[in-house]
Amino acid sequence: MPPKILIVLTSHDEIPGVGPTGWYLPELAHPYEKLYKKTTITIASPKGGKAPLDPNSVKMFSEDPICKDFLSKESIWSNTEKLSEMNEKDFDAIFYVGGHGPMFDLTTNPTSISLIESFAASKKLISAVCHAPCVFLNTKDNSGKPLISNINVTGFSNAEEDAVGLSAAMPFLLESELGRVSGGKYVKAELDWGVKVVRERTSYGGVIVMGQNPGSAGGVAEEILSVLGA
Repeated sequence: MPPKILIVLTSHDEIPGVGPTGWYLPELAHPYEKLYKKTTITIASPKGGKAPLDPNSVKMFSEDPICKDFLSKESIWSNTEKLSEMNEKDFDAIFYVGGHGPMFDLTTNPTSISLIESFAASKKLISAVCHAPCVFLNTKDNSGKPLISNINVTGFSNAEEDAVGLSAAMPFLLESELGRVSGGKYVKAELDWGVKVVRERTSYGGVIVMGQNPGSAGGVAEEILSVLGA
């Protein structure tokens, strides 16, 4: 039986005072292209149903062949499961797709936090890319310490957020918070937008994988396959 992966998308569709947002196209399209032939995938979101796709990501990656092909498969994200109905016991790994949306709905979502903690306690793979490592900020192990305490972490950098002009619109800066919660262990690529994938072990002994930005999404998928032996 192929390994089973739960992919989680945001349900948040607007940045206050800015405009539409959601999940970021290549951060699902590129991993999906690598994962779907070797794993069984279930996609969920907090609200279920159609998860909002960031229209800016569609414009930005309009010439990307993998993204163009993925856009023709709208059924993949138009009828997501409800996150509250998902059970860790049914999956081997969980992967969170980025975009600015997760910063608003998944950082503090109690269902998501509980699910991640359950995966980690069972030593199952937990993973996220770009803005989605925000989902780990409020997770803890059974001793009460942050799951990401004292391990290398990565996610969308402050400089990258500045470059897209959205630092002031965010509820917090991801790099700063990942650095604070991990105890100063945030790492990033030498150059903005460079590929950076981090693979570490939690205090439970399971694997956690994070990617810095959209360009790191494919690398995260490769690490997922490597961990799962798929």
